[in-house]
Amino acid sequence: MYFTEKEIEVRYAETDKMDVVYHANYLVWFEVARTDFIEKAGFSYADMEKDDIISPVLDVSVKYKRSVTYPEKVTIKTWIHSYSKLKTVYAYEVLKENGEVAATGLTTHIVLKRGSDRPIRIDRYYPEWHAKYTELVAMSEEG
Repeated sequence: MYFTEKEIEVRYAETDKMDVVYHANYLVWFEVARTDFIEKAGFSYADMEKDDIISPVLDVSVKYKRSVTYPEKVTIKTWIHSYSKLKTVYAYEVLKENGEVAATGLTTHIVLKRGSDRPIRIDRYYPEWHAKYTELVAMSEEG
């Protein structure tokens, strides 16, 4: 399976009154890790936006398993859970420094022309991106 890893240092501002990372910050971490995944695959959200193409989140799920506190470091493991020409689902695993899984999650994305609410096919607008993601999914399915 192809995946990337992104280390994140927990910032004090990300914690709540109980000294635990506030739950919504995991969504920010997912975005940081997803952007890193996309860049390591050779692509960029910034380039998409120059073309007036955006990739909104349709759905998010997070399962919290262990608390993370300041000043821990975590590693976010990211991979493609599923992919089609219209939709990509990314999977995440948040790992504590000791290797324990702190959280897992999924985010579902489509691609749109800015100002539209109709999904566009990524294979038509970004054939190289489509080919790369198809290759990464095939690698994952092989084991």
